[in-house]
Amino acid sequence: MNEAVDGVEPIRIGSLQVPLPIMCAPMAGGPSTPALIAAVGAAGGLGWLPAGYLAPEALEDLVTDVEGRSDRPYGVNLFLSGPEPDDDRDGAVQAYVEDLGSEAARYGVAPGEPRFTDERVAEKLDVLARHRPAIISFTFGDPGAAVVSRVHRELGVPVAVTVTSVPEAVTAVASGADAVVVQGIEAGGHRGLWFDDPSEPDGGPRTTTADLVRTVVGEVDVPVIAAGGVADGATIRSLLALGAVGAQLGTAFLCCDEAGTSAPYRRALLNGIFADTVVTRSFSGRSARSLRNGFAERHPGAPARYPHVHHVTKPIRSAATAAGEADDINLWAGTSWRSVTAGPAADLVARLAAELTAGS
Repeated sequence: MNEAVDGVEPIRIGSLQVPLPIMCAPMAGGPSTPALIAAVGAAGGLGWLPAGYLAPEALEDLVTDVEGRSDRPYGVNLFLSGPEPDDDRDGAVQAYVEDLGSEAARYGVAPGEPRFTDERVAEKLDVLARHRPAIISFTFGDPGAAVVSRVHRELGVPVAVTVTSVPEAVTAVASGADAVVVQGIEAGGHRGLWFDDPSEPDGGPRTTTADLVRTVVGEVDVPVIAAGGVADGATIRSLLALGAVGAQLGTAFLCCDEAGTSAPYRRALLNGIFADTVVTRSFSGRSARSLRNGFAERHPGAPARYPHVHHVTKPIRSAATAAGEADDINLWAGTSWRSVTAGPAADLVARLAAELTAGS
């Protein structure tokens, strides 16, 4: 779908233009596959490829795959490493490793080695400069003016930055961002907080997506993309009415045919195995919204040490996934998770577009 849709204003951010104000959020760790990104683009939306956790070589393979499937625009999202935390002077990470011993033993594995991960952003931009993403976004901080300028200069595409407050949005725009993705408390997975405050159970303010859109639109002069708890066209329409140019949906796409979501993860979403969601640091050491499974319930006091805890729990999560056990894996999901359906991504985009235009 390349043409405009009656009653729908296309997204325009710099050189990027997309027929529908519908975006598939970048979901790191497997769900966002090249097939899903290409399918969303073909249906008139915008798919985002997640580059978080990936080595530059793996990113090269994925963007090559996306471009081999479609000539439609696509985005790439990069995690920012942030400053390396102090060593484990208080022993919190080591205590968590020991606490997880019995969890790991049930699957015949050992907890992973806690370590800091450098996201190698400069090298990933080297990769992307050889390809044709239509927009680059950054999560977990301010990329800074030098990095934004490099994207503009070498890739010639707009930059978006994930924000969770007005001050973050203002700072991102001052660094040259062409758009901001405002992510409310309803969002599934890691919210893009620039600082995950250990003193706050949710890591930071509990501002809703609608309230965040409303306030940020009044403070910045760049396009605002809404994210967090969006699952239907009526919600997209309401966010557009508040001033957003489009909405980024993640959880809604998790059970699409093209998604790389694991079988136990899909079953948990579609069968309602767990009653609700919870913001937890138990899986990664960073506040993230997951279905409230046994692992999250058993470890409410996990230390705020990301990505160290991510590496500690990874062998357990991988083994649980292989065993089909949803109770011990991170089931990232936004508050709208009960509306998730299975089927082709094109059908989901078409339904969202129909719901969006039904009120126009």
